[in-house]
Amino acid sequence: MVFTYLLQPLASWCEWLRRDEPKQPVKVLVTGAAGNIGYAIVPMIARGLMLGPDQPVVLHMLDIPRAADALNAVKMELIDAALPLLRGIVATTDEAEAFKGVNFAIMIGGWPRLPGMERKDLIEKNVAIYKSQASALQQHAAQNCKVLVVANPANTNALVLKEFAPAVPAKNITCLTRLDHNRALGQISERLGVHVGDVKNVVVWGNHSSTQFPDASHATVRTERGEKLVAELVADEKWLREEFVGVVQQRGAAVIKARKQSSSLSAASAACDHMRDWVLGTPKGTWVSMGVYSDGSYGVPEGIFYSFPVACEKGEWSIVQGLEIDEFAESKMELSAKELEEEKAMADEFIRS
Repeated sequence: MVFTYLLQPLASWCEWLRRDEPKQPVKVLVTGAAGNIGYAIVPMIARGLMLGPDQPVVLHMLDIPRAADALNAVKMELIDAALPLLRGIVATTDEAEAFKGVNFAIMIGGWPRLPGMERKDLIEKNVAIYKSQASALQQHAAQNCKVLVVANPANTNALVLKEFAPAVPAKNITCLTRLDHNRALGQISERLGVHVGDVKNVVVWGNHSSTQFPDASHATVRTERGEKLVAELVADEKWLREEFVGVVQQRGAAVIKARKQSSSLSAASAACDHMRDWVLGTPKGTWVSMGVYSDGSYGVPEGIFYSFPVACEKGEWSIVQGLEIDEFAESKMELSAKELEEEKAMADEFIRS
């Protein structure tokens, strides 16, 4: 009894000491690391923008054999950047080596949609890629590895990954719609002339495609008079239902038209945002958009990866429940769900073949 009493302060003191201990490095995989998004995201990860400024990382970078020289150049530049949080680099074209022991996997590599390519052809190409990488993920990644699929069609690539890596919990596989979420925040910020950090709780429902539904009906803005609904401040339903939705849906195409390349910097930044919030948590009262495996919430069919509003805490995400959905929103959500079910049917053909 006396012995236990004496040990209690010591245990508390040891706990206090442990709080100041440096964190152990975690392994982060980036596939397609020699591409534009990969090139943009690896320094962000190594600077702590994804997992926090006190989290050391070992970067695993994977790309296809013909990109080996470019991949090695990325490794050289990371070394030259002298980044204190970067504790090691693995640059490889071998999937088993790339996935070995990774705690986080950012899946950027995929077959791009080329001019004249039908959606079905794109899905066929990516089924083959994600079938192979699913096997590597299941066999070689660390237990409880968290996965973010960025490569398009992101929602259906995530589904293929889940089908071929059954030992990986579905909750550990997500896809990127945070870029669309951030685009929506940016459009509201521009419209109202407010700081983007003062806007929150937009929702992007559905597929990462032109059928997505950016929804500002629950979004708020922090003002000097407290939080106000975006709809109240904009006071223009036509803009919110037409121009706002259309601009966010077509923003990627607009960037390609202007830059002659797809979004890279913003996609990399959004992927960091997605993982940071998943791992470190979302602020109380704030949600973000993530593509996750549907459980039937809001009438969305089960068995597809669909973008929902989610809150994150202690490394877990949960779909925000109870948001009011009007007929306009419901029709848009159903349209995107239908497209995802069509993509699933196409993918199933190739999975079975």
